Amino acid sequence: MFVLVTGGSGSGKSAFAEQKIVEAGELKRYYVATMECRDEESVNRIRRHREMRAGKRFETLECQRNLQDLVLEDKNCAVLLECMSNLCANEYFDGEHHTPEEVADKIISGIEKLLDQCVCLVTVTNEVFSDAAELDAYSGQYLACMGMINSRMAQMADCFAEVVYGIPVLHKKEKSV
Repeated sequence: MFVLVTGGSGSGKSAFAEQKIVEAGELKRYYVATMECRDEESVNRIRRHREMRAGKRFETLECQRNLQDLVLEDKNCAVLLECMSNLCANEYFDGEHHTPEEVADKIISGIEKLLDQCVCLVTVTNEVFSDAAELDAYSGQYLACMGMINSRMAQMADCFAEVVYGIPVLHKKEKSV
C-alpha cells in the first residue's frame, strides 16, 4: 500500500500521515526523517514532530540523501517518509549540478526500493506552485523537480490525499490499509 499525502504548511498533513501508519496495524513502524537540522526553526520543527510521534512506536531513521540506499531491518513494516520537499532540496542543492529529471529519477528509485521493503509506505510532500512569488531560475528548477516527483508519486500511489485545514480530501481512494 502506498499513500501519498500533500498539503500546505500547517495543514495537518503530518498528523493525517501518522494516523494512516497507525491504521496499518501492529506492524513495525519506521519514521524516515529527511530534514537537515540547520537552524533554530528546523530544531523547533523537529522537536514538534517528535512530540507528535511520541507514544506511537516509531523508530526514527535519518535519511537526508540517497533514499535508494536505505535498507530496512524488518520488511513487515509501515514506513512514514517525511518530507519529500526536504529530501528533494537536500539532493538538488547539494553543491553538484543536477537536472530536475536526474534528481526526480533518483528519488523515485528510492521510493520504489522502499515500496519493495515494506507493507505500507506513507509519504508526506508539500503543495508546490501555489505561491505567486517570483523565483530565480535555480529555485524554479527545484519546483519543477518537486512537481515531477509529486506527479509520479501520485500515479504510483494507491491513495492520494490533500489535507486542507486538517481535512483530508481524497483524490485517489485507497482500497484498504
